[in-house]
Amino acid sequence: MSLSIGHLMKEHYDPPPVFDPVRLLEVIRIQTDIAKQGLDLGGVMALVAQHAQQLTRASGAVVELVDGDEMVYRATAGVAASLLGLRLKRQGSLSGRCIEEGRPLRCDDSEVDPRVDRQACRRVGLRSMIVEPLKHNDTPVGVLKVLAPNPNAFNEMDMKTLELLAAPIAAAMFFAAKYESTELFHRATHDGLTGLSNRAYFYDRFRQRLEQARRGQESFAVLSFDMDGLKQINDCFGHRAGDAAIKEFASRLLASSTQTDTVARMGGDEFSIIRSHTESRDSANILASSFARNITAPFQFGPRSLTLNASLGFAVFPEDGSDIEELLEAADQRMYKEKRRRKGDAAKDLGMADRAEPEPVNA
Repeated sequence: MSLSIGHLMKEHYDPPPVFDPVRLLEVIRIQTDIAKQGLDLGGVMALVAQHAQQLTRASGAVVELVDGDEMVYRATAGVAASLLGLRLKRQGSLSGRCIEEGRPLRCDDSEVDPRVDRQACRRVGLRSMIVEPLKHNDTPVGVLKVLAPNPNAFNEMDMKTLELLAAPIAAAMFFAAKYESTELFHRATHDGLTGLSNRAYFYDRFRQRLEQARRGQESFAVLSFDMDGLKQINDCFGHRAGDAAIKEFASRLLASSTQTDTVARMGGDEFSIIRSHTESRDSANILASSFARNITAPFQFGPRSLTLNASLGFAVFPEDGSDIEELLEAADQRMYKEKRRRKGDAAKDLGMADRAEPEPVNA
């Protein structure tokens, strides 16, 4: 028996399923882990996206937040990981409809579902999805979405799972924002420890700057930083000292940056900066040297003076690449080359010390 389009598109009002107790226990465990993120809204969204993908056996998951007439990918997992910071129009999308209606929606096949942006679905590589509204003060401000490349990938159990996983994001929004939409945006786009832009906001700004540079035939630079010795600080002096080192490093990056730079903590001991305007690769090299001088100095943690240093690399558009992946790869390669060179110099110095002639001993 063939199914009509109307049948395929009907909303799902089936009775709620008996929840799988194993999955329910896993959701409860995940909610506990997420609660430990505290007011780090960006961290909460990243964890939820990761677990939503795993629990529903999806190929990817996204947390999208509303920004005017657009939806912005603020957290991603799986096949959607490379799309962090992507912006799509609300109008004509299932996410936009979810925001308007304030209720979960499911698409079983994007090729025949009139509610979806078919071209956007093809670009992302999905055929079926679920979108669950994320509400702040009872107002939908975003969606939690899972997606799959094949039709009919999700069921009612998956919809209930997303509903349960959306709850920690709503709670984080409530406590982090304290009813202020501007604070909500800040919490969603900035790192809780340092106050710098987070990974999601960095990619958002990167995509916007790339489009501007292409249109205006302009140059700009991206710098990648990897703190040296953070693990040793954590191991020897504890995580309070490690957190102090990260905050001090972030402070030095900000002090060396301009107001138009995007300075971001990408996670752990990794940082990146977008310098909006750069003349050439030579000027970016001079800029990198300036940052290296400004961030290399001991810092005081209680009575101790701890060493603070980093390896860094840079890339320039369009000399080093034409898209985000190429530019970040070029910056990382320069950074790793610098790290290897410094380790080689240290090993060479140690070897010379070992081979030094012993001091004469007076009998």
